[in-house]
Amino acid sequence: MTRYLVLDLDGTLVDSVPDLAASLNRLLATRDLAPLSRDAVQAMVGDGARALVQRGFAAHGRSYDDADLADFLTDYGANAAVLSAPYPDVVPTLQHLRETGWTMAVCTNKPIAPARQLLSALGLSGFFASVGGGDSYKVRKPDPGHLLATLQEAGGVPARAVMVGDHHNDVHAAHGAGVASIWAAWGYGVNVTGADADAARFADLPGLLERLVPRP
Repeated sequence: MTRYLVLDLDGTLVDSVPDLAASLNRLLATRDLAPLSRDAVQAMVGDGARALVQRGFAAHGRSYDDADLADFLTDYGANAAVLSAPYPDVVPTLQHLRETGWTMAVCTNKPIAPARQLLSALGLSGFFASVGGGDSYKVRKPDPGHLLATLQEAGGVPARAVMVGDHHNDVHAAHGAGVASIWAAWGYGVNVTGADADAARFADLPGLLERLVPRP
């Protein structure tokens, strides 16, 4: 009767906007386009790298192509953990959850290579039984198949699992998968509704998780 926690990455586990913005702005500079503010980039995060690049170019009234995306991924792959950092209380909370029997996984729309690189660079990889990236399967959040595949790789079942994320994609994927959900209100999402619980900070998770999936 193991319990399973599936976490989003950007805006939930890690504040990654500083590095995403830096890579996007370096790309824009090579195309003679003005840089975007952190707030502007933060509003573009949540649907994967392709969407981020598309939105960055659209902010300048321009369309992007595959070469732009490839250049972004190359730059970001080399700089994913320069300025990014876990949110407060992430490491001690994950340690507590592991000690109390939770099996944990990451389900993110970030491509799998930079996702694994970021987790490794920040010393978080060892907490997770599986990582499902935005290009790991044929679908990605908000499609529930992304969450279900990640959960299956961790050995879990929907009835014993909780999805935590800051974006409406996380809540929608959880509902479609029959998984309880917690909105990470400290992250990038704004006015996300429909979750089974809201958490103001990462350290609030253990209490909420016990309520949603009680100890057997």
